[in-house]
Amino acid sequence: MKKICTIYRSPKKEGMYLYVDKAEDLTRVPEALLKQFGKPEHAMVLVLHPERELARVDVKKVLNEIGENGFFLQLPPSTSEDEYMKSIHQKNSKMGG
Repeated sequence: MKKICTIYRSPKKEGMYLYVDKAEDLTRVPEALLKQFGKPEHAMVLVLHPERELARVDVKKVLNEIGENGFFLQLPPSTSEDEYMKSIHQKNSKMGG
């Protein structure tokens, strides 16, 4: 199953994204969620399919949730994941001299 998706970023929370079917756009996203998300800022359009890899989420989960609910909300990385990435960056910086 392939789906053309529009991805929006939240102006209120760094790392929060909303994936929707391009044809439906935001029509199925609950008003309460949009209020918390803030005014959606267009990030990109992607063709999603089960073989495609996404950086932080399982594409199959994204496709299923868009199909069932009309959207997928990607939350910012957890603090532990964020701290882990920072520690890798620091180690790499020290190795570079």
